[in-house]
Amino acid sequence: MSTPKITVLFYSTYGTNHEIARTAADAARAAGAEVRLVRARETAPEEVVNGQEPWKAQVEKMADIPVATPEDMIWADGFFVSTPTRYGVPASQLRAFIDTLGPAWQAGKLANKTFTATASAGNANGGVEMTLQSLYTSAMHWGAILVPPGYTDGVKFEDGGNPYGYSAKAGAFDETGRRSVAHQARRLVEFTTRLVSAPTRELEPAE
Repeated sequence: MSTPKITVLFYSTYGTNHEIARTAADAARAAGAEVRLVRARETAPEEVVNGQEPWKAQVEKMADIPVATPEDMIWADGFFVSTPTRYGVPASQLRAFIDTLGPAWQAGKLANKTFTATASAGNANGGVEMTLQSLYTSAMHWGAILVPPGYTDGVKFEDGGNPYGYSAKAGAFDETGRRSVAHQARRLVEFTTRLVSAPTRELEPAE
C-alpha cells in the first residue's frame, strides 16, 4: 500500500487556523500519511501587522513553518486547507497563493488529488460555508476530488454540524473542534490512500 502525501496549507492571523492546521497535520501523520505543513505568505503591509501586537506575535510564532510554494502542491496526493473567513470568502493571503498555481493547474499537476477544507470566522454564522464552497470551487477547477466530512462521524453533531468542513469561531478552537478536525484529516488520508493505492489503467480512446 502506498503512503499518501498530504499538504496541510493554512493562513492564520491570530492563531485559530494555525492550531487547526497543526491538529490536522498530527492526525494525518498518525493515520499513516507523509505530511508537509505550510503557510500562505503574509501579504499585509508590515506596518499594519506590527501595529497589532496579537497579529505580530502570531507571525513570529509561525516563523519556523515554511511558506507554501507551488511545489508543495505538486508534491502532494491530497490537500487539507484551513483559512479565516473575510467577508464570506477565504482570506486574501490564501487566495494570493492559490492565484500563483495557474502554471501547475495548466500542466495538470493539481488534478486527481483529494481536497478538504476548514474555516473560521468571528461568529458562528460569519460566512464559513461560503468560504468553504469558494475553496471547493477552485479545487473543482483543478480536477481535484472533494472529501468533505459530511455527517460521517458523531462529532459532526457536536461541532456545529457544518457538512462542508469543520468551522471554528475565532479564538474558540476547543476539544470538540480538535476531534472534528482529526476526523476530517483521517478521512482525507483514508480516501487519498485508496486513490494512490488503486491500480492505474490507460483510458481507451472513445469510439
